[in-house]
Amino acid sequence: MPDAVVIGAGPNGLVAANLLAESGWSVEVLEAQPEPGGAVRSDRGVHPDYVSDLFSAFYPLAAASPVLAGLELQEEGLSWSRAPRVLAHPLPDGRCAVLERRAEDTAAGMDTFAAGDGAAWLDLCATWNRFGPDILGALFTSFPPIRSSVRLAARLRAAGGLRLARTLLLPARRLGEEEFRGEAGRLLLAGNALHADLGPEAAGSGGFGWLMSMLGQTYGFPVPVGGAGALTAALVRRLERHDGVVRCGERVKEVVVRGGRAVGVRTAQGESVPAFRAVLADVSAPALYGELVDARHLPDQLLSDLRRFQWDFATFKVDWALNGPVPWTAAEAAAAGTVHLADGVDGLTRFAAQIATGRVPDRPFLLFGQMTTADATRSPAGTESAWAYTHLPHRIKGDAGEDGLTGSWDRREQEAMADRMENEVERWAPGFRSRITSRRLLAPPTLESMDANLRGGAINGGTAAAHQQLVFRPTPGTGRPETPVKGLYLASAAAHPGGGVHGVPGANAARAALRGRAARRPRSACRPWSIRAERNTGE
Repeated sequence: MPDAVVIGAGPNGLVAANLLAESGWSVEVLEAQPEPGGAVRSDRGVHPDYVSDLFSAFYPLAAASPVLAGLELQEEGLSWSRAPRVLAHPLPDGRCAVLERRAEDTAAGMDTFAAGDGAAWLDLCATWNRFGPDILGALFTSFPPIRSSVRLAARLRAAGGLRLARTLLLPARRLGEEEFRGEAGRLLLAGNALHADLGPEAAGSGGFGWLMSMLGQTYGFPVPVGGAGALTAALVRRLERHDGVVRCGERVKEVVVRGGRAVGVRTAQGESVPAFRAVLADVSAPALYGELVDARHLPDQLLSDLRRFQWDFATFKVDWALNGPVPWTAAEAAAAGTVHLADGVDGLTRFAAQIATGRVPDRPFLLFGQMTTADATRSPAGTESAWAYTHLPHRIKGDAGEDGLTGSWDRREQEAMADRMENEVERWAPGFRSRITSRRLLAPPTLESMDANLRGGAINGGTAAAHQQLVFRPTPGTGRPETPVKGLYLASAAAHPGGGVHGVPGANAARAALRGRAARRPRSACRPWSIRAERNTGE
C-alpha cells in the first residue's frame, strides 16, 4: 500500500510526488494518458525530423521557481536553452518592439520609439530588482505567504507602497500610457498580459504584464533542450530514483472517502488503490469537486461556489514543420523565441472584446513560438519547428470573420481557423505559407482529449483575473491545498498561485500532506482490504 496516491502526472503532480518520495513516503502516481507530463510534453507527430511541444513551450516561471531549483533536475540530465532575443512584437510599419536578454539593450530599442522610454523601462526593472524577489516569494509559497508578505510590506512602507500597489492593479493599457510615450513598452506589457486571459482593459492586467515582462527580462523565456518532454522525463527519473511509481493509462474515477477522510482511489478499470496517508489531486477544481468526490462529502457552500468557477479562455493551436526560417518583415523578430502578432494595443483590445462578446476573432492575436531558434536540437539546420496559438470564447455566439465558425470544431472549422491564423502570420512574414512542410491542428476539444485539465482548451487552470486568485482560488476561502475531505489535497493549477509551469501547487500540496500526517502509524494498523471490500460488495 502506498503512503500517497497522486492523481495526475502533470508537472504539479510529479513535483508533489517527488517531494513526498524524498521525505520517505512511498508514492504511486496514476495518470490517465498513455504517457506522463500533462501539458508538458513533446513529440515528433508533425514531422519525424522535428520535435514539437504539444502544449506549453517557454518556461520563465520554471526558471524563477525555487521549487524546481530545489529538485536539482540538472542531475537528471535536464538542460535549458534560450533564443538570442526573448520576445518580439512587429508593427505594420516595419518597426519591432523587442524584449532583449539585457535590460540596457531593451531600453535602447525603446528609445528608438520615443526618447526617454528606455529610462522608463529601466525604472520598471529597478522596481522589479527591489521588490521582485519578495513578490515571487509570496507567489511561490502556500497561502497566506506570511514571511514574504511581511518583508514585502516593510519594503513597500519604506518606498511609498501604495503607489506600487496602484501600479499593479492598473489595466495594461493605462500602465503603458502612464509609463511610455511610444508603443514598444506598451506592447510588451499588454501582449504579455494576454499570455493569460487578461485583456488590455482588465484590472490587474498591467501588473501581470509587468510580472511576465520582468521574468522575461531577468530569466529569459527558456526551453528544455530536446523538447518540453525533457522536463517531464527528468521529473520522472528523479521520482523513480526515490522509488516512486508512475502508472500511465490509469484514469481515476473516484476518490474513496470513509469517515470524512480520503483513503484511496478507484480507477475506471475498477481497481481500488488504497492510500495510507494522503491523496493528492493534480486535476481541475471542477473535476475534483464535481466528479471525483461524491457531493455528500462536500459542503453545500463549496458546491454552490463551484458553479461560479470561471475558466480562462479557450485555445486553438497549430504546430508547423517549416523548411526554412520564418521570413519576417521585421528582421528583429527572426532571433526571438516568442513573437506576438497583433496591430498594436488597439488590436489587442479589439481581439479581447470579440472574445468577451462570444465571437471568434477575425484577426486573432497570435503567440508564435520559434522553437529551433530557441533550441537548435528541435529540427534540421536551416529549418524551424514552430507553433502559434490564439484564444477563443468557450461559448461561441458567432464568427467575426467570414468562415461561419460555430465552435463545432469539425474538420472544416479546424482547417478554416488554422488558415485564418496562417493568413495572419503571412501579414507579418510574406511567404510563410510556402515554407510549411506539414502542420498539426489542436482545437479546444482536441486539447482537452489529450489532457483533461485543459477543459475546453483552457490552459491556465481557471481565469487569472483578480476575483479568482489568492484566497479566491479556486473558490472563496479555498486558497490553500487542503480540502474539506481530510487527507485530500488539491495539487493542480486550480490552486494558488495558479497556472504556469513552476510546480508550486504541487509543492504546496505535498508540504500540507507532510504536515497533516507527520506521525506514521504501524503498518499493522493499515486495512487494505477495506477499500477493496467496497467494490466487491457493491457498496
